[in-house]
Amino acid sequence: MLLDGKVVVVAGVGAGLGREIVRLALRDRARVVMAARSEDALAATAAELDPSGDRIAFQRADITDPDACAALAEAATQRFGSVDAVIQVAAFERVFGRIEETDFVQWTRAFETNVLGTMTLVRAMLPALRDAGGGAIVLIGSQSMYVPQLPQAGYAASKGGRLSAMDYLADELGRDGIRINMVIPSWMWGPPVQAYVEMRARAEQKSVDDVVAEITRRIPLGRIVPDEDVAEAALLFASDRMRSVTGQSLLVNGGEMMR
Repeated sequence: MLLDGKVVVVAGVGAGLGREIVRLALRDRARVVMAARSEDALAATAAELDPSGDRIAFQRADITDPDACAALAEAATQRFGSVDAVIQVAAFERVFGRIEETDFVQWTRAFETNVLGTMTLVRAMLPALRDAGGGAIVLIGSQSMYVPQLPQAGYAASKGGRLSAMDYLADELGRDGIRINMVIPSWMWGPPVQAYVEMRARAEQKSVDDVVAEITRRIPLGRIVPDEDVAEAALLFASDRMRSVTGQSLLVNGGEMMR
C-alpha cells in the first residue's frame, strides 16, 4: 500500500479535505494523527474512521500556538514512535471583500494562520522528521493565488505567502532528507463549496445544477473536483513514490487553469 507503515500527521481535520486525507491515508495503511481546534469533532471522526483506534490518534491543536504544535509532535511520536509525513490543511478562509470594503483585521488573521501558523507547525515537526531520517511535508494552496475567482485577495495573498515560504524551505530542508510540496485545488466539491453553491442558488433563484454548470463551464473535465481527488494528490506527495520531488506545486483543478 502507498503509505504502509508510515506515520502521517494531518493538521486541520474538519468535515472536508482534512477528513478525506485521513480516510484515504488509513485506506493506504498509514497510522494517522489528526489535529484541529475542536476535540469533540476529532473524537467523532476518529470513532467513525477507525473504530478500533489501532491506527488513529488525535490531539487538539491550534497551529498558531507553538506549544500546541510541539505537543502535537510529541503526541505523535509517543503514540506511534515517529513522524514520516505532515500534511497541513488548516487555514483561515473568511477574508472577503473588495479593497475599499475589506477588513484588514481579517487579512491579519489569514496571514497569522496560513503563513505563520504553517511555519509554526513545520518548525515543531522538524525534530521528529529528522529523527525518522527525513520525510514529507505537504501544504495545501489555492488556485486563487494565480487568478481571481471570488473577491478574496487577502486569502489569496496569504496562500501565496505559504507558497513562497515553501520554496525556501525546500532548499533549506533538503539536506535533511525532508521534502516539501504543495497541492493547489481550485473549486473543490466538499461541504464549503456545496454550501456556497446552495447559497448562490437561493440568492439568484437558480437551481444548484445551474450554478454548478456556470462553474464547470471553464473546466475541461466538466466537473468540480471532489475533495477526495485533492486528498489523493496530497497522499502521493507524502509517499515514497515522490521521494525525489521537492519544492513543487501541483494544480488539481480539472484543467481549469493550465501551467
